[in-house]
Amino acid sequence: MAETAAALRTVAHNVRAARLRAGLSLEELGRRAQVSKGALVALEKAQGNPNLATLVRLADTLGISVSALMQGPPEGRVRVVAADAVAPLWTGQRGSEARLMLTTSGPAPVEVWRWRLEPGEEYPSHPHQAGVVETVSVTAGRMTLLVDGAEHTVEAGQTATFDGSTSHTYRGAGTETCHLVMTVHLPPGPGSAA
Repeated sequence: MAETAAALRTVAHNVRAARLRAGLSLEELGRRAQVSKGALVALEKAQGNPNLATLVRLADTLGISVSALMQGPPEGRVRVVAADAVAPLWTGQRGSEARLMLTTSGPAPVEVWRWRLEPGEEYPSHPHQAGVVETVSVTAGRMTLLVDGAEHTVEAGQTATFDGSTSHTYRGAGTETCHLVMTVHLPPGPGSAA
């Protein structure tokens, strides 16, 4: 519980700092990100429990990465992150999960995610800001990637890339659990470095 509270305090600090850097009021950020003012007030006070969709909308609106909202100060020149050291940002009812492992620094950061999709379980993602490119590399099993209404099968050993600013959904396919590494390539911009 102490770890969760510390993570929420970090998110609260980072959301408020990014909002102020962007010159946005709580009302304006809420309007643009489609998040209620009450939820933003609670979040900036380190109260509540924001879900992955809310964090993605806030990050996109603020022009930063999701992990920039979640990470504290840099830890050094080399950062090694174990999957079990990172709490899932999304869990499905059948056991699927998504973990944001890290985000690279620099003018055009890249988020690195580990996903586990159980057969038939899906995660619909809202379109991201313009310029976001996603890749999915399936390491085991099979998935169905829906991009702008079109279905694409991606199997173990295959990688797909697409424009993240279109609607997209990840779905476990077949009879085995699908494991994949997803990268989200963020466009360069002010405040986008993690």
